[in-house]
Amino acid sequence: MTLFGIKNCDTVRKARKWLEANQLEVTFHDFREDGLSTEQIEQWVAAVGWEALFNKRSTSFRNLTDTEKSDLSQNKAIALMALYPTLIKRPVLVSNGQVQVGFKEADYRVWFNL
Repeated sequence: MTLFGIKNCDTVRKARKWLEANQLEVTFHDFREDGLSTEQIEQWVAAVGWEALFNKRSTSFRNLTDTEKSDLSQNKAIALMALYPTLIKRPVLVSNGQVQVGFKEADYRVWFNL
């Protein structure tokens, strides 16, 4: 099981703390330090859809040019997330081919049957 995110993100910290408190083994992958491939992003998009993965509320999104923000499509969103990984809603938890985006304790409890 791998948790993808950025170590200084508050939501990622909450997810890591919750996983640790529930004694769930997880490998952490930092977007900034460890990088992220377009193929990985495409796999997540195939699992959850680009709209769920692409964070339009982020500072990174607000900092995009009007041209970059306009006419968003799946391909354009994937290219932007590959270029600016902080556009990805965090954290992304991957386990056995399944993908969970964001952190809500109730959702994690259901996912882990706790």
